[in-house]
Amino acid sequence: MKKYLTLIVAAGALAAASFPAWSVQSLTTDNDTSQLRPAGTVSATGAANLDDLQHKLAEKAREQGAKGFVVESASGDNHMFGTATIYK
Repeated sequence: MKKYLTLIVAAGALAAASFPAWSVQSLTTDNDTSQLRPAGTVSATGAANLDDLQHKLAEKAREQGAKGFVVESASGDNHMFGTATIYK
């Protein structure tokens, strides 16, 4: 029973930790940004793949108080880096 409870608590902690990063949306079209204003840029390095890079950019955008972001550049092979414009 204690093992089961520990598993539930760990799963809940992981879910709560990942939720804030997803509260910032990746915007893809001009219509998505029509109600928002550009508020700067963020950059990230050290990502293993594009999904990891997007997650890192989302986290940095969230830290800046952004409501959304648009990835402007992404490059690299096994050590990816990229930039995104944030919108508030």
